[in-house]
Amino acid sequence: MIKSITLKNIATYDYINGVKIDNLKKINFIYGTNGCGKTTLSNFLLNPSDEKYMSCSIEWENETHLKTLVYNKEFRKRNFGNGKLNGVFTLGQATTDQITIIENKTEELKKLKDEGVKKRDTQNALIQKKEALEKKFTENCWTKIFKKYDKEFKEAFIGSMRSGELFKSRLLDESSTNIAIWEPIEVLREKARTIFGSVPQDISLINLIEYDRVIEIENNLIWKKIIVGKADVDIAKLIQKLNTNDWVNQGRSYIQEDDNSCPFCQQQTITNDFKNQLETYFDENYLNDINSIKDYKREYNSLTENLINQLNDIEQREKSSIDTKLDVDKFSAYLKTLISQISINNEFLNNKIKEPSRIVEMTLLKEQFDLIKGLISNANSEIVKHNGIVANFITEKKNLVNSVWKFLIEEFKAEINLFVTSKSGLETGVATLEAQLVQKLAEYKALELEVKELSKTVTSIQPTIDEINRLLLSYGFTNFKIVPSTEPGFYQIERENGEIAEHTLSEGEVTFITFLYYLQLTKGGHNEDSVNEERILIIDDPISSLDSNVLFIVSTLIKEILKDIRLDKGNIKQVILLTHNIYFHKEASFEGLNRGKGEKNNYYILRKINSITNIFPFNEKNPISSSYELLWNEIKDYNNNSGITVQNAMRRVIENYFSILGSKRDDTLLSKFENPQEKEIFRSLLSWINEGSHTLPDDLFVELPDQSIEIYLKVFKDIFVHTNNIGHYEMMMGIESNTNINPTETIIN
Repeated sequence: MIKSITLKNIATYDYINGVKIDNLKKINFIYGTNGCGKTTLSNFLLNPSDEKYMSCSIEWENETHLKTLVYNKEFRKRNFGNGKLNGVFTLGQATTDQITIIENKTEELKKLKDEGVKKRDTQNALIQKKEALEKKFTENCWTKIFKKYDKEFKEAFIGSMRSGELFKSRLLDESSTNIAIWEPIEVLREKARTIFGSVPQDISLINLIEYDRVIEIENNLIWKKIIVGKADVDIAKLIQKLNTNDWVNQGRSYIQEDDNSCPFCQQQTITNDFKNQLETYFDENYLNDINSIKDYKREYNSLTENLINQLNDIEQREKSSIDTKLDVDKFSAYLKTLISQISINNEFLNNKIKEPSRIVEMTLLKEQFDLIKGLISNANSEIVKHNGIVANFITEKKNLVNSVWKFLIEEFKAEINLFVTSKSGLETGVATLEAQLVQKLAEYKALELEVKELSKTVTSIQPTIDEINRLLLSYGFTNFKIVPSTEPGFYQIERENGEIAEHTLSEGEVTFITFLYYLQLTKGGHNEDSVNEERILIIDDPISSLDSNVLFIVSTLIKEILKDIRLDKGNIKQVILLTHNIYFHKEASFEGLNRGKGEKNNYYILRKINSITNIFPFNEKNPISSSYELLWNEIKDYNNNSGITVQNAMRRVIENYFSILGSKRDDTLLSKFENPQEKEIFRSLLSWINEGSHTLPDDLFVELPDQSIEIYLKVFKDIFVHTNNIGHYEMMMGIESNTNINPTETIIN
């Protein structure tokens, strides 16, 4: 069965609290006016997995889901949209003996299920007992141990202080794994004062720097090499005599390929022979030396830049560390000198590239690098010593932590042993029941398969046709009947003359036929396998388009189903009936002397307040004793109802109580209202009487501004005053009166 239904963030059900319909029984009546959310509820139960209902939920008893058959507008549209009905298989073709066998085996299925439910309940009780045992033990661990020793041994409880559950788990783990030697509390307290406190931390070693390649570049002979052009060229003697080797080399780049002008004097002195001599003078060896200088400079700059970045990072990190072992002051001084030397060397390199014939004396950085590396090595030696101390400290602290837990285990030993023993017994019981449940489930599935196989041999769609036609005939519907469709497995509606009545049935006739079809579906299924499935019925307004005679028929058919449910007879386990019709609600919920045994019905009212649906449970008390009283209740509770509801309730009370008022009395009553606004409201209320015999009251809605409700209530009361029926008004509104007016006093003076 369904235990509760939660609807949230859908249609008129708000997204914060929503509505929870709980404490559902086997039979449940939910009354609500049009637009209050009944159809949303039934559509959700039809398809709860639809993503638009992601905020809604269903709670099942014993977490056992049952087949849900929903009757609402969607059912009528889905099953009669094309004028045909799917066939319904029932056991109507079976012999008495066959039915008896199936019924007996179905009863065995119920017994197996009941046994399974009882075992599941017993298992759940053991699980709850185990949870209660664990909760109590957890509380004791927290209050009797943690709170008692928290201040003294807080360091020992790190990792298990955040909750009682963590502390309990640690205590149980220690009780089975701790092999420390027990020490008295005085010894533990003395050690704790020394070890539990500021804890030294491991320090990471400083990375050593690698600078061999830098030294190798600095020592390269190319820096002292005089790089000049080829000597055996005619122009070489002049260039060397004037010592303009670098100047000429720079000027080469300004000579244009198709221009004989000198780039310096602008005269036509550059001949092809002169160009060839220049090219020969600055030969391949010269160019190779120039490229080598450039390559060494790039590599040197990259290496020194990376080293400076690495050393800057070390400086910043060690300056910010309170536990640094590096002589930061010396390190910074050495680093500053190194940066300056590198800068000077970069100038030398730039000059060498600019003037290849110049001899460059590089500042060798090895000495400065060695000084810095020595500081780092000394710091790392100190770090190794420090980390050795930390490692020993951690060992001592770990031993103390183990000793503290050993002491706690021994002090709390009796409680721990009792808990472990009790928990083990409960877990054994739960496991045993789980094995029995698995066995019962296997037996149930085997028997269920047997019942399905038996049902297949005796089920048919013809008995459904016969039963629906019998009901139609017995209730006076003689102008049409159900017949097999030309398409196998379907029904269709046929007139007396043989004409297919697909498009000529009234809405009321379609509603009645589809409801009779639904009732047959509740007893069978669309296939042989589903005939004996347990199910839940959701019936949403089955009489919205029916007259009063059919209303009584439908309520009678439903009451037969409800009687079987109370007796636990058949496969229907629960009914949720929703309606906006108070007359149908009254008929269907009336039990009388022939109600049968079993639990009482549950009643609810869905009501929309400020456009938000709310649920009002009445448990076993039927809130709708009569439609007339319900109308008065709507008026009395006007603060919790919409203006539309209250106004229409007043109109319908007037229709019922003042039914003998004729139109000739309108002017007489109208003259008693002097205020023009009150006259208009009176006309509005009296118009219901004049239209009542030609309209359906349940379908009339008139907009009423909330701020006008007080004046409507005043006019409503004044009608009873002016007709000398104030006694009836006060009785129905629950107002004590000092007068002795008879509540049933005639309404015409």
